[in-house]
Amino acid sequence: MLAIVIPYYKIDFFEETLKSLSNQENKDFHVYIGNDASKDDPSHLISKYECYLSITYKRFEKNFGSRDLTAQWDRCINMIGDESWIMILGDDDCLGPDTVISFYRCNKDIEENSKLVRFASKILFSDGSSSEVYKHPKLENAGESFLRRYYGQTRSSLSEYIFFRPSYEKYGFYNYPLAWHSDDRAWLEFSEGKPIYSINEAIVYFRHSNLHITGRDDNLKAKDLSSMGFYKYLSKKKNFSKEHRLLFARNFERYARKNGQLGSIKWLQLIYIYMLSFDTTAFIKLLKRILKQPA
Repeated sequence: MLAIVIPYYKIDFFEETLKSLSNQENKDFHVYIGNDASKDDPSHLISKYECYLSITYKRFEKNFGSRDLTAQWDRCINMIGDESWIMILGDDDCLGPDTVISFYRCNKDIEENSKLVRFASKILFSDGSSSEVYKHPKLENAGESFLRRYYGQTRSSLSEYIFFRPSYEKYGFYNYPLAWHSDDRAWLEFSEGKPIYSINEAIVYFRHSNLHITGRDDNLKAKDLSSMGFYKYLSKKKNFSKEHRLLFARNFERYARKNGQLGSIKWLQLIYIYMLSFDTTAFIKLLKRILKQPA
């Protein structure tokens, strides 16, 4: 019923990931590992844990993650069998021992109420310290969840979610550079208007380090371009309030300006977005900013 998909590339903490799976109280899941042409062969670790876990492993000869990370996620998901629920687990993240059993305990309630599941989470830092445990309302609208994250009231990453396979097949992961915000957009879409179902009794451990996309600062340009595209998408989402759509439009404009992307096409897109908001004051201010642009 549950597929745990690991897009593998880094070996540094991979054994800890596999160990956390082998320690699950309930092992009614299958592990699919897709090697993104890594120079670090994980075969010896996979062999070590095959006696504890049901594992399907495949090495891909061409690297996708460096140019199209969502395509790597997709081809790993394409490895799965007939499982109806999917978790994508980072190759350096870990599950608490009661994660899977908590999912099955709540399964009937989940299927009646939601298409997207989220666990409590905790950040593991490179210095050995860890964050507080981040918990969530049991049932929460995906838009409200994103706003809590936007305002710094919570966190979110790919590994602590389980999503319904038909929802993934309907929408897929949008290909933003570095897949930055691809998961944020997915949760808004995969939820399909139903609330996110949170399980706070089990914890997923997210590792934050300079080996991770989140922790690196040599990829800020790509992150900015992703943010620009994501906020453009949000600014047209009518399930957000007018005030929030205007806020997202300003973020779209800010990232476009920062990266030299405010050409005539972007200005026209902004005019259209502001017209949709029916906010005369905001629209006039936009026109003034356009007129101030150098010829």
